[in-house]
Amino acid sequence: MFIFVEEAKYLEDYKIELKFNDGKKGIVDLQSELYGTMFEPLKDKSIFSKVKVDEDLETIAWENGADLAPEFLYYKSFQDDVSLESQFKQWGYLQ
Repeated sequence: MFIFVEEAKYLEDYKIELKFNDGKKGIVDLQSELYGTMFEPLKDKSIFSKVKVDEDLETIAWENGADLAPEFLYYKSFQDDVSLESQFKQWGYLQ
């Protein structure tokens, strides 16, 4: 099954509530992920808060063109869920 983002809702700071196509909802905190040319502008919360779901990419994106892989967002949202450990290993997030 391919994972993609169906809904995104900005919460506060650098937190976004996400709903994935498998029905799971989670909260991702992206504060530690905002580095590099595309992501530096998102440190401004007024810009970060304008997150949207890009229906073509099936993930979240911002007006400046920054986006994140849905698998990465899924991992960040559910990384403590041991039942997903094998999936995260398959994707290369765990060894």
